Amino acid sequence: MQTMSAAAARRTALAAQGFTDALPTGQVTRQHLNRALGRTKLLQLDSVNVAVRAHYMPLFSRLGAYPAALLDDAAWSSTAAKPRLFVEYWAHEASLIPVRDWSLLRWRMRMYGGSWRSRSRELLENSPGLVDDVLAAVKDLGPVGAGTLEREIGGDVRQGRGPWWNRTDTKRVCELLFAMGELTTGSRKGFERLYDLPERVLPSEVLTHDPAEEDAVRELVLRSAAALGVATESDLRDYYRLSPSQSRRAVAELVDGGELEPVAVAGWRQQAYLHTAARTPRRVRGRALLCPFDPLIWERSRAERLFGFRYRIEIYVPEPKREYGYYVFPFLLNGELVGRVDLKADRAAKVLRVPGAFAEPGQDPAVIAPELADALTEMAGWLGLDGVVIGSRGDGRLIDPLRALTRRT
Repeated sequence: MQTMSAAAARRTALAAQGFTDALPTGQVTRQHLNRALGRTKLLQLDSVNVAVRAHYMPLFSRLGAYPAALLDDAAWSSTAAKPRLFVEYWAHEASLIPVRDWSLLRWRMRMYGGSWRSRSRELLENSPGLVDDVLAAVKDLGPVGAGTLEREIGGDVRQGRGPWWNRTDTKRVCELLFAMGELTTGSRKGFERLYDLPERVLPSEVLTHDPAEEDAVRELVLRSAAALGVATESDLRDYYRLSPSQSRRAVAELVDGGELEPVAVAGWRQQAYLHTAARTPRRVRGRALLCPFDPLIWERSRAERLFGFRYRIEIYVPEPKREYGYYVFPFLLNGELVGRVDLKADRAAKVLRVPGAFAEPGQDPAVIAPELADALTEMAGWLGLDGVVIGSRGDGRLIDPLRALTRRT
């Protein structure tokens, strides 16, 4: 069995995630988005907007400054000239995935349909016409939000069709139908999901493709392996939130088929698997700020194995007990996680605030500071902010030079 050093595993993972790809030299295009999503396979959606919403940041980390509208158009609009590239579904969590991958989750839609209907039995028994009314209203009005549906079903447009449904019940039914694949996200207004019928959003070849569960799961595990480069079975399982039995069977089949190679990684207690097309570059150069939901680090135990970097999100920790801050971004520099910064986009003042900045143990703040200052300034410019304001929390050997190197323009 091949043995990999921890450093080689780290470089392999970074290459798989797109951190060794050349940055675009001109305007970022849909082809660049496709390339980046070809690496990560999906983008997690999250409602937190302290700095920037989670699905936008991984692309900035890999492509540099790009217009957010480019992703919006690729995910939530479609024309003959520019068909939709991505669609929403429950993949890792709520995620944007390539349109073609929606079919690989049909088995999950059936599973969620059974479990969600069971949990919603009282609602469905008390309001037997609500599901039909929601589907009929979406057909007439979609893409449409749950709040609008509640008002319309209640009597404005569809008067006499049903009672005044409770808005929470309407939203629950919308999410049930979304999980079952009977509704999808047609568009978004702000961060509000606007529901539509899948046949108006997805191409017919995607809608009619329905692979057997074991075949679909094997493809998902193979995508996980390509996105991770080298990974344990539990890493592969986590990427698309598969069950242990599903993942273990798929891994065994992929090993038998020669698409995964069992390897030993120095310092890892679990068996690892290397995607046979994975690259292990000799070095990794460049820098990137990573949001808490970046695919490189969202599995915290893997981040600790790869980088020796213990990371926890502290949003729900009371402020006096936070170690690093509310919404902390790790800083990747030349293949290592060398520091972390607490970030907040102050849109009223038009600045990117950095309440705290911290160098990792053993890292040289004098090396980190100029690179981090440039990265923060680039991020501020991408967000349409005028500059960076450095706070006081953290190591003075990093804070003081950061403050000197950044300013409000």
